[in-house]
Order: sequence, then structure tokens, then C-alpha cells
Amino acid sequence: MTVVDDATVLLRSRERPEEFAVLFDRHAPFIHRYLARRLGDQHADDLVAETFLTAFRRRDRFKPDHRDARPWLYGIATNLVAQHRRDEVRELRLHRAVTPETSAGCHAEQVATDVTAAALRETLTAALAGLADGDRDVFLLIVQEELTYEQVAAALEIPVGTVRSRLHRARGQLRAALGGSNPLHLVDKEAHHG
Repeated sequence: MTVVDDATVLLRSRERPEEFAVLFDRHAPFIHRYLARRLGDQHADDLVAETFLTAFRRRDRFKPDHRDARPWLYGIATNLVAQHRRDEVRELRLHRAVTPETSAGCHAEQVATDVTAAALRETLTAALAGLADGDRDVFLLIVQEELTYEQVAAALEIPVGTVRSRLHRARGQLRAALGGSNPLHLVDKEAHHG
């Protein structure tokens, strides 16, 4: 059986929309994993569906010289993550404006490994949150999703040189925020915990 490349699948789906299901079957697990890492499983399912719905609506914009649609799909998913985060910030601000703050009780006597893992997660999350959005997107697409510089450039519609400079800047800022620790080592460790 001959495997048809993504560009051909997308081209065929213009005439026969049901052909688009091949693209979903082929790439949905990767997009779901990426979204779950960025936002948690709770939001990943909805955003996977939204990613592919957006891709379906924009399938005529896919550049046929790119045979693999995964970088394009990662770009759509990354934009949806950014929108989701903006929506969360708006909701949080609204919630804080309406609801008075309450003090939370302290949970003492936790297992040392849980505390260490939580501290690592918190440190890494804070360090990642401290990056500029574009730097964080590049870093996570390369480190977690294992895309090439060229694929990230295609996904985010930026030059390869910009990918390189954003990755370099992100690594430097993460290393500094983590007290000189290798950010790649911590992200790999975090991926196994979270």
C-alpha cells in the first residue's frame, strides 16, 4: 500500500472532504501530546479538535511544497494555546475582581520526593512562564516535540535564523533562572513526571 503525503491528502480533501480524516488519523496523537504538555489533558482534547477544524477550514492555504503537514498543524495549535492563555488571564482577572481572596491552609508533612518533584515542576514552570511567548513556543516545539529548526520555522511562519536566536535566548534565560542547570535535562525530567 502506497502512503500518500499530506500535501496530496489536503489537495484531495478539497474535492472530497472525507479525505481529511487521513490527516487527523496521522497527526492527532502528536498534536494531542503537544497540547497536553502545554495545557494539560483537560484542555488538550478540545484544542485538538479545534486545531483540526481550523486546519480543515484553511486547507486551501497549505503550501503544497511542504509535504508534511505536522509543522503547519503545530503552528495552528501554538496559536490556539496563545489564545487559550489570553482567555485564561482574562477570566482570572475577572474572577479576582468579583471574588475576594481567601487564605489557603498549609499542607504540612508531605513526602520528600513529592515536595522535590513539586518544587522542580514549579521552578521549571515559572522559568518557562518567564520566557517571551515566541521563545517559549520555539523551545517547546524543539525540545518536547523534536521538530527541526526548519519545521519550527514553517510552523510559526518565521525565518530559521529567528528560530535559532529564540532558542538560544530561551536556553540562556532558562539556564539562568534554574541556577545554571541544563534546561534540556530538566524539561526531559519534567516530561516524565507530568
